[in-house]
This record gives sequence, structure tokens and C-alpha cells, in this order.
Amino acid sequence: MIFFFFFFFFLQLVILSKKVHFQRPAMAEAHQAVGFQFTVTPEGIDLHLSREVLKHIYLSGVTSWRKRAIRLKNGILTGVYPASPSSWLILVIAIMSTLYTRVDPSMGMIDSIKETLPVSDYMTVQTQTVVSAILFATGLWFSLILILRYTLKALLSYHGWIFESHGKKSFSTKLWLNLVKMLSGQRPLLYSFQASLPKLPVPRVEDTVRRYLESVRPLLDDEAYKQMETVANEFEKDPAPKLQKYLILKSWWSANYVSDWWEQYIYLRSRGPIMVNSNFYTMDLLYITPTHRQAARAGNVVHAMLQYRRKLERGEHAPMRALGIVPMCSFQMERMFNTCRIPGVETDYLQHLKDRKHLVVYHRGRFFKVWLYYGGRHLFPSELETQFQRILGDPTEPRPGEERLAALTAGDRVTWARARMKYFSQGVNKASLDAIETAAFFLTLDDESHGYDPENGRSLDMYAKSLLHGKCYDRWFDKSFTLIIYKNGKMGLNAEHSWGDSPIVGHMWEYVLATDCFQLGYTEEGHCKGDTNKGLALPTLLQWDIPSECQEIITRSYTLAKEIADDVDFHSFLFDEFGKGLIKRCRTSPDAFIQLALQLAQFRDKGKFCLTYESSMTRMFKEGRTETVRSCTCESTAFVRAMEDEGKTNTQRLELFQKAADKHQNMYRLAMTGSGIDRHLFCLYIVSKYLGIDSPFLKQVLSEPWRLSTSQTPQQQLNLIDIQKFPKYVSAGGGFGPVADDGYGVSYIIVGENLITFHISSKFFSPETDSYRFGQNIRQAMLDIKALFNVEKKKP
Repeated sequence: MIFFFFFFFFLQLVILSKKVHFQRPAMAEAHQAVGFQFTVTPEGIDLHLSREVLKHIYLSGVTSWRKRAIRLKNGILTGVYPASPSSWLILVIAIMSTLYTRVDPSMGMIDSIKETLPVSDYMTVQTQTVVSAILFATGLWFSLILILRYTLKALLSYHGWIFESHGKKSFSTKLWLNLVKMLSGQRPLLYSFQASLPKLPVPRVEDTVRRYLESVRPLLDDEAYKQMETVANEFEKDPAPKLQKYLILKSWWSANYVSDWWEQYIYLRSRGPIMVNSNFYTMDLLYITPTHRQAARAGNVVHAMLQYRRKLERGEHAPMRALGIVPMCSFQMERMFNTCRIPGVETDYLQHLKDRKHLVVYHRGRFFKVWLYYGGRHLFPSELETQFQRILGDPTEPRPGEERLAALTAGDRVTWARARMKYFSQGVNKASLDAIETAAFFLTLDDESHGYDPENGRSLDMYAKSLLHGKCYDRWFDKSFTLIIYKNGKMGLNAEHSWGDSPIVGHMWEYVLATDCFQLGYTEEGHCKGDTNKGLALPTLLQWDIPSECQEIITRSYTLAKEIADDVDFHSFLFDEFGKGLIKRCRTSPDAFIQLALQLAQFRDKGKFCLTYESSMTRMFKEGRTETVRSCTCESTAFVRAMEDEGKTNTQRLELFQKAADKHQNMYRLAMTGSGIDRHLFCLYIVSKYLGIDSPFLKQVLSEPWRLSTSQTPQQQLNLIDIQKFPKYVSAGGGFGPVADDGYGVSYIIVGENLITFHISSKFFSPETDSYRFGQNIRQAMLDIKALFNVEKKKP
């Protein structure tokens, strides 16, 4: 108070009786954003308030409290699920109605509660009885909720259904499914099942070692296998039992014995660049471009993402369920928005905020902060289009060091962490960096054009490389995801991997694509629908003061990132000779069919087999993420050799194919149900490091390279688009960079009944690999395997 008194006294002395008018700088478009103005006179301060701004402040407050109320309501609904607040009221009424009869459902407990309540003017005998009945009914209600939850958890711990043949359910499985359905309640929210999901079980060491030896048998000669068998058996005797005890203890204490260590040691402690090596991408619709106006596409898509985020924050999305009944864990979805990976010298960490009201946009070397709310509501698509068009038309040149600033997130993590502490911990640099790291997400308005062009065989390759690494400085690789909108209206995502896996991103992406095309739409001229509000405050250009020493660090990070990006050999192609429809008519799993085709292609490409990684989800367990399916088996190698042996008949090859496919399916199911190999061995290795125990077996297992790393990107998780009715509204899925220097990374997406897309990555510097060549081998392998079956593709 004293400070303000002297401040205004000094002003009065300076200006004497002259009136001085203070007002925030304003442009014509932002005039209504001025919240207040005041005039200092000898008589005091004359304060003027803007009714328009006060109105928006009021609306913003109402929206904030409404959001809190909805979160509270949904939190209560989730907390008592599968019961509901109305069931509590029904139970209370039922218990109260028995007070007037001689029946006591509480077996004397109501009377016992009544004896503990004091008698006073406010607590009569009748009031005591009513309160006691309500307390008993509430206790009974909570007890029933716990019983239902633990019963459902016990039912969800059963996984026998997943091992049954497709389309052939036993009586016990049908009974189990009906019980699960009955106990799952009506209209569950996103997090309703979290308390009922079972924990990921710790496999027996004996089973893991046996399956590991089985997985490496086709890759080792007799002598090498005997040596590995000896080392594995020694590990099983000692120190495995000791390590296993600690791991079991962790599984009792934590929600998931794998996920926190997996996130920490596989992702956050990695000190190498995350661009290409960790981040992955997702593509736009293949055949459809809803509008060629860049700002309009950005407006609709950003608005759709805000709608998705609002439902996500309120927990209003329906949980994903296998067979439409068995719930999946929704834990990963919590950190999709408002999240950033923060670099550290020894380890990174994830910063997640509950709600952010802005995003940061990168265009032509500049960073802009754009507010996403106006008057307590999301900006409409047309308003967002206006803001993005203003950014596209802004002639401001980048400040020194600004254009390639994001290359810091693409380079070495230690270099970025030290630069961040030294040059971005104060002043305008800190304020601007905070704006980026706390934004809802990051948006790049790209100055290039990409997408699928049937007349250009390399169009998908260039599109994939652009999404994976861009120019190495035009994506903020630390953000949970960067949305990229191209000059021609096509788009895509680059996602950071530590916070979540591709099915989680795919869930959001399908919602956004469907909302963009079928709900929001565009005008005939390609603009967003709705009126334009010209009173919006202009996007804020972030300010930077980057010294020459920091600019040199940025240049070094860019040089390293450019070397990585230039070495990525990418090939994407559409396989439309046949798809899932024909494969299912062959009475085999589409995933097993493709995995065996990959084994055949790998053998033809290199003349040998290799350790193969296929990602499988474990989200039927609480906080589950992924497990590895080791697709190279004795059965698959026997089939591949038969395909290359001219002395074998198609009947013999087909018999070996069925054995290999059945083996693969069984391994995939084991991985999904918590009986995989690699996550268990990984956690045993972490425990051994904590205990200071040196294990040659674990060291060798963890050092083996995955020269063929594969993943299937899910499609149609939400079924928001009927691709039978709208066959052109399909995405090409996404992909990732190569895992091994001399290996391949392969992502494949089964699109509808008649299309499969492949995304293949490798490194140019390796003389053993060629992504285009491998793609041709995959195509031929698919056709050769299909020829074993006497089926033809159905005509559309």
C-alpha cells in the first residue's frame, strides 16, 4: 500500500494539474481486448472498465466453474462405477421402508449405529433412526460396489477366451462374456473400469527362459545354442530366483511392474536424439483432401482436437473394449494434451498440465502464441482460420537463431538440457520457451506440399520423411505431438513416444478426421463454416534473445539431426492386390499372414533370418503398454525354407504355413495376456542393476539387435466412418524410423477388406539394406503365399 501511495504521489507532482491518459497499446482488431483504462488527475484516479471485457471475464469464469462441476460429477460417477448415485438413493429408500415393518435387513446393525449417536434437541430418537438407516445403507452400498469391482476384476483376469479359435466360443466363454457384460454396467465413462482392471502378472522365470531359448533356436547353430542354453540354465538357478522375488514384490506394490521402468529407462533416460529414433508419425486421409486452404484445414482440425480434449478431460469418451465387452486401460490417454518432454542432463521428465488455453504455431521460422478461448468458449473453426491466416500473412522475419531453434529438440539430449539451463532459464527466452512447453500442443504451418499422388511413386516416401523429421527444425519434437498442416491442405502428426503408444494417438486421430470431414465441413470456397470474428486479439509473436554461443549450439544440433534425417531411407506403398477379406477366407489371421510374408521377404532380402520384433499391446491390464512378439520361430523358418525349396509341393508348404501361423497366433496371445518374454527379462535386468548383480545372460539378451522391427497400426478403433459407404475416407496409417543400423523398421496397416499399407525404413549408409528393394520383396512374398490358397479376391 505504501508503495502505491508514493507511486501515485510522485505522478501527481510530475504532471501537476495536467491530465495524463494511460492505455494499453491496441490495434484496430484488438480494441475490444482492452480491459480497462484509467486517468490520473490531481483529484485521484478515474477508472474506466470495458463492459465487453467484463462480460468475457464473467463468461470465462462461468465456463471454468462449469468445467469443474462436470469433472466433479464424472469423477463421482467413475468413483462409484459400476454402481450409480441413483442406486444409492434406491437402496436408502428400500432400507428406510423396512423401518415401518418388523423386518430388519441390517440384522441389528442399524440399532448398533443408533446407540453411538448422541441424543439432543437436534437429534431426536426418530432422527437417530433415520440417520442410522442412511449410514447403514451407505455402508452397504459401498460394500456392494467393492464386491462388484473385485468380482469384475476376477472375471477380467481370465484370458482363456483369447486362445479359442475365431468364431468358436465355448459354453464357459459365453457364460464369462455374459457375466462381464452384466457387471460392466451401463454407459461407462473413459476411466470407469480403471479400478477393476487386473494387474499385469509376473511370469515364472522357468517359462520365460524356456520361451527365450525357443525364440533364438532358429538363429543359432548347434554349438552357439548349447552355449546359450548353458548360460540360460545358470541364470535360472542363480541369480534369477532372487531377482524374481524383488520383481514380485514390486508387482504387489505398484500398479504395473513394467510401465514405469519402461518409460524411464527405454525413453526418458535415453541420451540420444529422439527425432527418427523414438518419435513416430501418422498420415492424413489417403484419397481425400477436404480443403486445399491451409488455414481452413488447420482451423477445423484444431477445433476438432479441442473438442476431443474437452471430452478427454471430462472422461466422457467411451473406453476401448475388446469384443465390445472386455475393457482396455485408458491411463495413457491422460497425457495426450498439455504435455511436454523436458530435457535433463541425466534423464528427461514429462511435464503434464491439467488445462492450457493456448497453442504455439511455427511458420517460416517464427513462433506465435494463439489463444484458444474467447469469452469462456473454444474459438470456432472460422475464428481459428482467421488467426492462422494472420500468421501465414505475417511478414516478420525470424530473429537471429530463431528459425532453427527447434533443432535443439532434434539433437543430443544432454546438449539440449545444458543449453536450456544456460540460455532459456530467464528473461524473454524463458517466457517464450514456457509458452511452447506449456501449450496444448504444437502446430506447424508447413511451407511445403505433401500427400499421396498416384502418379508419383515417391510421393508417400517424401510425405513419410517429412512427417518423421521434416527440416529437423520445424517440429517441436519434445511436445506430446506436433500437428503439421501442409500448404496444400494435407496434414499429419509427429508424436513423442514416452507418454503413449500409437493406438492412443490413432484413437484421437480417427475422431479428428471424422469430425473434420463429416461434422464441421467446409464452404464451397473451402473456408471453415461460420462467421468470422474480427475482434480477436492478434496472435502473439514470441520474442527471443539468442546469443551467438547458443546459435552455435543450435547449428551443431541441426547438423547432427540433418545427418540422421538424410540417412533415413524410407519407402511407403499401397498393397491393393488383396487384403483382410481374402486372408480371412484363407482361414488364417491377417497379422500372422503378414508376419510370415515379412519373414519370407527378409530371407530373400538378406539370405538369412534375424531377431524380429512385433509390438503387441498389454492394455487389458492396468497401466499396460506393450510387449514383444518374437516373430522369427522354428515354424516360420521351416515354412520360409520350404517356399525357397523347389522340391517342396504347395501342399507341404501350406501345411508348414498353417503350423507357423498357429504358432504366431499363440505367441501373440501369450504376449497380450502377460506371458511375454522381453518385458520380464528387461525388468529382471533393471533389478540386477539395482542390486549390483552381473548377469551375462541378461546382458546378452538386452544387447541383441532387432534387425527387423515391426508394428501393426490399428484402424477403425472408433468406427466413426463407415468405410464401406465411404471407401475413400481411409488413412495410410503411420510409421517409425529404423531401430538397427543394418535393419528395417516396418509398419503395416490393414485398411478395410482390400488394402494394406506398408511403411518401411532403413539407413542409406548400410550396404545390407534398401527400403524399396525390401518393399518389392514384401509385395512378392504376399502374392506367393496367397498362391498357396485356392481363393480369389472378391469383385467389388
